[in-house]
This record gives sequence, C-alpha cells and structure tokens, in this order.
Amino acid sequence: MSDTDPALMSAETLLGLYARRRLSPVEALKAVLERVARFNPWVNAFAAMNPHALRAAGESEARWAAGRPIGPLDGVPATVKDLLTMAGFATRRGSRTTDTTPAAEDAPTVMGLKESGAVIIGKTTTTEFGWKSPGDCPLHGITRNPWNPQRTPGGSSSGAGAAGAACFGPLHIGTDAGGSIRIPAAYCGLVGVKPSFGRIPQWPLGAFGHVAVAGPMTRTVRDAALMFGAMARQDVRDPYALPDDPRDWRGGIEDGVAGLRVAVVRRMGFEPPLDVDGAAVLEGAARMLEEQGAIVEEADPGLPDTRAIFGRVWSVAMARVVATIPEDKRELLDAGILDVARRDGDMAAVDYLAAEAMRLEAAHAMARFHQRYDLVLTACTPTAAFAADQPTLKPAESLWRDWAPWTFAFNLTRQPSISVPVALDGEGMPRAVQVVAALYRDDLAFRGARALERAASLPLADPAATRPA
Repeated sequence: MSDTDPALMSAETLLGLYARRRLSPVEALKAVLERVARFNPWVNAFAAMNPHALRAAGESEARWAAGRPIGPLDGVPATVKDLLTMAGFATRRGSRTTDTTPAAEDAPTVMGLKESGAVIIGKTTTTEFGWKSPGDCPLHGITRNPWNPQRTPGGSSSGAGAAGAACFGPLHIGTDAGGSIRIPAAYCGLVGVKPSFGRIPQWPLGAFGHVAVAGPMTRTVRDAALMFGAMARQDVRDPYALPDDPRDWRGGIEDGVAGLRVAVVRRMGFEPPLDVDGAAVLEGAARMLEEQGAIVEEADPGLPDTRAIFGRVWSVAMARVVATIPEDKRELLDAGILDVARRDGDMAAVDYLAAEAMRLEAAHAMARFHQRYDLVLTACTPTAAFAADQPTLKPAESLWRDWAPWTFAFNLTRQPSISVPVALDGEGMPRAVQVVAALYRDDLAFRGARALERAASLPLADPAATRPA
C-alpha cells in the first residue's frame, strides 16, 4: 500500500498513522472523497453518499488527539451495501419498487462498525434484491470494474467490489447468499469473507435468510480480519447469532499452513466449469500452500448435486420477494427475478423440504470431510469478470454455468470461505481462489488466506489509467 496517499492505504496503516499523529481521519477521508469525485462518475459504486461523514471524521480526529479512540476502527472510512439498513438512509435494495422512507435503526453489522469508530462514507450499489452476479440494477444502472470499465465488478455486492478496487476506502460490507461477496471480490482483486453462518449477526433477514451472511470486503486479509472482529458481535435481533466471541481475529493469522492438510476440490456434486486460466491459477495456489509446508492433495467430498439444492432455494427466495411487491409495481422488477420466481416458486412444501434435507446432507458430507482436511482449496469463479453490459439471459443456467458454480455450495453448508486474489490473467484482470474451513473455524480460513496473500502479492487497480476516454 502507498506510503503517501491515504486513500491507497490499508486500515491497519491508517490506524498506525493516526496513533502516531502523522495523519488525521479528516485527511484520510478527504483523500478518499477526492478519489470518489474523480472516478465514481464512471465506476458508479454508490447508491447514496453520507453527508455527515466529514463530521464523523472530525469527531474521530478529536478522539485521537485526546488519546481516546473509541474502538479498533476509529476514523477508518467504510461503506455499507444497500441491502442493509442504516439509520437515516432508505434501504432501496437496487429496486424501483422499494420504499424511500429512511430506516430507523442500523443493521447489526453497521452498528458494529459505528461502535468501533468507522466513518461510513456511503451505501454501495447492489443487484436488485441481491438476486444475480452481473453488477447492474434497475435503480442505479451499471456498476463498472475499476480494473477495466468494460467489465463487471460482479454481484450482488457490486458497489462494494468496485469501491474496494477503486480505493474508495479500505473497508466494505458485502452480503453473500450464493457468492455475492466472493464473486465481486474475485473479479475486483479483493479479499472477500463469507463467514460461518451465525458468526456475524443480521437483521432484518432477507429472502435468503437461512443461507445468507454479511462479511468484509477489503484489500488485505489482515484488514478483513480486523473488520471481522467489529462485525462478529452477538445481536439479540438475530435469533441465529452465535454467542459473543470478542477477539482480534488477526491473532494467529501469521501462523502459516505448515503441517495443515489441504484438499484441492474440483467437484461440487457436479463438475463446475473452469477456464484454462482459472485451472492454472488453482494449480498455482496449491503449489503456494505446498511450498509453505501444507500437505496438499486432490480429494472429493462426495457432495450431492448442489445445483439441484441451491436452484430451489434461489427460486423460492425470488418468489418470496415477488410476493411482497404490489402487483402494479412488479413490472418495475428486473425481468430475471420474475423468470426465476416462476421457475420453481410454486413448488410444493414437500419438495422444498426435500431440498432442505439435501442441504443437510451436503453439510454433513463437508463436516466429515473436514475430519481429514483442515482446509479446502477451490476455484472461485469460472472465468475472469465478463462484460459489464452483457444481457442476463437464461439466469437458471447462468447461475451454475457462468456465475456461482464454485461458491453456492458453501452457503448451503454454512462454512467460512474466503476469496483471495492470487494472479492476474493475460488481459490484466484479477483471478482468485477460495480457502474454505470447517464450520466455525473462521480462524483457519484466515490463516490459509493470509498464507496465499503472502505468496501472491498483486498490484492495486489503477482507475486513472483505465477510465473511459
């Protein structure tokens, strides 16, 4: 990270400079906002800006001057995905059908960041109700990838991915029901953390409530672990939240992978597609771990066909969304949502419960698999980021062919999974792999991700060079 431009610095670097009185939160925020002004007109990462951010940075600056920061993120710029509620801001969810009334309270994740002192600079764009991976929505249009404006940043955390890559702050909250943190992180060269289900509380729960999570999207693994600690605090509003475990998740993150058993997995109950570059990146990541002392071998966990399970979860979730929209507004929805809702949305309860039983079979298979392996290493996306303005055709096929075939299994099993960028392809676009640990072993996932990061240092995107003419 840069030693001179605060906008390019990691959260850890900013905090160290604040503590030594070499930089102030106001200076850091102004550097970030200058980049937003320069690049966001074409990146289109924000659904709304926070007009009170500069005041919050000033309050943080006063606390640092008094030697009394209120938390581990005091003064660090951060963003919130617009699927999450933030007091004083409407939660539009990328949709023209939603209410413009400001929310009365913060979601648990937003509250965690604020209580830790983070400065929220705005809400980032999302695909409509988080339903797909291409980074566009009816309300805000197309969000573009700072690595290449002709490419998508991915979704559904499209704005968070783009904001992270463009250095619009070091910390970004995404949500993930089938890959919506990890896919944009992979496309944008970020670290994307899908935590164990229940580790980071959520409220209100959305349509994907029993498989969806919120998590960090950052430029470094250590920043992700730092942010994770602020978010992973029990909240009584979420009945599935785990008991409080107030720890610094950076503890042990540098312990490496020597002696850990790592399975390279190529099947998710079916054979997910993977292009030549992706296969080479996966092989390279396996060598990186092996060279650091891990015991790496290929293995198959024997999962049921996860396409059949997630396809039903997805369809029912979209049918639930459509049912909440007044009939006279449904024509405003992304046409793909209606397509997916019609596909299996009227399935019988017995069929949906059968899918839930298959989900538990998948979770059981992975729990047994992790009795033999500490970590799993897989691809993250079938290809690098595709065209930003590519039309969404046949979404049911695109889900498992183009978007999320490598990611949705771990939402079903509820395990922690971290997307880590490890290489650039021949066209200069980021490629990533996933590091997966057993349920509730988020600490091991961070260790594995950090080991890969140390071995594969990538540059930052340069939106000044890639900006459209």
